[in-house]
Amino acid sequence: MLADGIPHIVFTAKPDGWIDYCNQRWSTYTGLTLEQTQLGAWQTVVHPDDMQGTSKRWRSAHASGCEYELEFRLRRASDGAYRCHLARGAPFKDRDGNIVKWFATCTDIEDQKRAQAAAEGANRAKSDFLSSMSHELRSPLNAILGFAQLMASDSPPPPPAQQASIDQILKAGWHLLELINEVLDLAKIEAGQASLSPEPVSLAEALRECHAMVEQQALKRGVRMRFPSFNFPCFVRADRTRLKQILLNLLSNAIKYNRDQGTVEVSVTAGDRIRISVRDTGAGLAREQLAQLFRPFNRLGQEAGPEEGTGIGLVVAKRLVELMGGSIGAESAVEAGSVFWVELPASRPPELAGESVEPAVPAQAQSEHGPSAHTLLYVEDNPANLKLVEQLIARRAGMRLLTAITGTLGLELARTALPEVIVMDIHLPDINGIEALGLLREDPRTAHIPVIALSANAMPRDIEKGTKAGFFRYLTKPIRLNEFMDALNAALELAHGGPVRSP
Repeated sequence: MLADGIPHIVFTAKPDGWIDYCNQRWSTYTGLTLEQTQLGAWQTVVHPDDMQGTSKRWRSAHASGCEYELEFRLRRASDGAYRCHLARGAPFKDRDGNIVKWFATCTDIEDQKRAQAAAEGANRAKSDFLSSMSHELRSPLNAILGFAQLMASDSPPPPPAQQASIDQILKAGWHLLELINEVLDLAKIEAGQASLSPEPVSLAEALRECHAMVEQQALKRGVRMRFPSFNFPCFVRADRTRLKQILLNLLSNAIKYNRDQGTVEVSVTAGDRIRISVRDTGAGLAREQLAQLFRPFNRLGQEAGPEEGTGIGLVVAKRLVELMGGSIGAESAVEAGSVFWVELPASRPPELAGESVEPAVPAQAQSEHGPSAHTLLYVEDNPANLKLVEQLIARRAGMRLLTAITGTLGLELARTALPEVIVMDIHLPDINGIEALGLLREDPRTAHIPVIALSANAMPRDIEKGTKAGFFRYLTKPIRLNEFMDALNAALELAHGGPVRSP
């Protein structure tokens, strides 16, 4: 009665593994009687493709006398359909360790398997979409940051006012790149599995950087901004990039939904937890609107307004704050403005709080290409990227640049010019960079040439795939000039079998 009452198929078997009992659910599901099952008819309802593997794994478990789990498809008598089942079994042993009986259950898991497959398909589609979006965003950002770095490293250097503008472009551009990377983690954020790097972060420094990024937005609206002056070290324990993302969201919203000539005031309250408050002088929110603040894609009636938005910024901010052990909230009243606040755990200052700044690549005069000039082949179809690398190489004496806009043309140039180093994009109009690399390796004339990948495909799986394919280095766009030059120097050393000095 117990075996017939539980929602699973139940078996028992003799010490030799031969079935001697099955409950009523087995007979109802398969249409086999106990007598038929005892005579071995159970083999007729297991899917033929699963029979051999199932028998082999069962024999292995029986021989070792261990618990086991098996998955196989079982035919349902009512419609003849094969459905996936999970069988779990264990031996019952006497005091001497001898097996007296085997007990097993068998459960229909077809619906779970289908749901899992659907979820995996949805995750793959989401991953493919995010990867594609990341690539499309990185390509133009590569040109923005690349040329800004070139301007910053000009000789003679730019005038101070122009240098300040370039610095802001670079700071905002690199932060945008960080946010693009964060977009790739949104699915993990939703699942509570976002990768965070908590560390002591200087709140004064984070607010200073965020102020610089939103200053132009505030000036356009005539909004005055007030930030606290820190007379003491104030550190929170947070992920540096996520913290700036959260603060930028609050500051941008305070400017966007403020009145013209309004005010945004930032205040900080210290204690065991640090509260950062952003107060604006906008129209304010009614109680009903406050209750809907952190709902995704809800813009609280601003959909038809002049300000653009998606309605997900605050939702993402809330989940990031909570993942960092903090809290977020708001207070508001109609015609009285709003205050949005974030609380995060306080932290002691690190021993070394300064950030290292990547030095600019020094500008160097271009010299005539002599017999000893090094040859670099760049295979890339994006004109802005080609121009960027062209200007970069022009600053290095003793370098000759060849370019190709398709993989096929790149292969032809590689075989005829035999460059010392090849830089290869992955997305090309004809064949992709990995296929081109394979063809280069198959040709004895080009098999020895180090090939550097330079791609906007920056997902971890893309980098892993490129590394396994055999690229000498896998660099991601936007280009970091020093990283690019270091990879180029290392490739030239490999090509020449020793150190190559940069002229």
